[in-house]
Amino acid sequence: MLVPLSEIIVIAPNFKKRLSGVTSTIVQLIPLQQAQGVRIATLGPGLPDYLPWIAWSSLGHLWKQPTKYPFRIWHARRNVEMIAGIIMRDILRMKMRLVFTSAAQRHHKPLTRWLIRRMDRVIATSARSGSYLKVPHTVIMHGVDLSCFTPPVTKADKFSASGLPGKYAIGCFGRIRHQKGTDLFVDAMIALLPYYPEWTAIIAGRTTVRHQKFEKILKEKTAAAGMSTRIVFLGELLNVHKWYRRLTLYVAPSRNEGFGLTPLEAMASQTAVVTSDAGAYSELVTPGSGTVVPSGDGKALRRAIEPYLSNPMKTIAAGKIALAHVHSTFPLIKEVTAIDAVYKDLFMFHDKSEDC
Repeated sequence: MLVPLSEIIVIAPNFKKRLSGVTSTIVQLIPLQQAQGVRIATLGPGLPDYLPWIAWSSLGHLWKQPTKYPFRIWHARRNVEMIAGIIMRDILRMKMRLVFTSAAQRHHKPLTRWLIRRMDRVIATSARSGSYLKVPHTVIMHGVDLSCFTPPVTKADKFSASGLPGKYAIGCFGRIRHQKGTDLFVDAMIALLPYYPEWTAIIAGRTTVRHQKFEKILKEKTAAAGMSTRIVFLGELLNVHKWYRRLTLYVAPSRNEGFGLTPLEAMASQTAVVTSDAGAYSELVTPGSGTVVPSGDGKALRRAIEPYLSNPMKTIAAGKIALAHVHSTFPLIKEVTAIDAVYKDLFMFHDKSEDC
């Protein structure tokens, strides 16, 4: 939905066409931000048409001060977007202030550190990502859309409706690649499922060309173990929220992550979780809702999963604890409200500076 720049105070650029975690964040946040009264629009490719967006040609009007506001906010989430914002604010002298959200769980390279120091406000998506920042920042953790990710309600939400064998499902969703630890999950299932015939493992997610050989090796390993009907590869799913509801246990075995939303999506679907300590996972899982193990440790992952397979009733109870935890701590609206507070603080700081 094309909107005129005159109606917009916050611009959320998306300078990457391919779907990513950042893109998904923008898609989820903007409708709620709009509903909360934030005058926001996107700029860039790869986003749904229903989101408000401004034309590239409208950037030439950013020299003009918006009505009732001293400047507009450019909310960047990637280096290239920070660079664009700095050029517009500092070189072209456009009336803008810059906000950056960092999800990285690593020491930043010199260029990134230089860019971050030039932001007017910085948001970290977890305490862990904030620990790598050398500037003042606000920790605002991602939330989950509780209207989309819900507990099972209808018969179609039950695992029995899937047509797959077994009584209970354990799942691992997301892009299939070494970084995500899909191989660790497959190895754990090959080792454990022969002892737990009521369980079926489901792997779902997109595999890019670069990682198709990795996926092929996993399928061949599964077939060689005689487990092709017990470890099922579903590919990329358009209705992944329904499959979360069909799970009793979800596993996120990533070796590294930026943030990692899938455990929250699973918990919002009333599913217990076992995760690595990559990304923000250890900050998402509360006692009773799941287990966290060291990333890359296949043996620890198997040891953590087995008690859930051996006691399905306890696993179902853990899923209920997970659901309550997400509803109290990680609703998406909480993230929206916290980001809006950062915007308002930026405007208030400007007003106080003017008074001085």
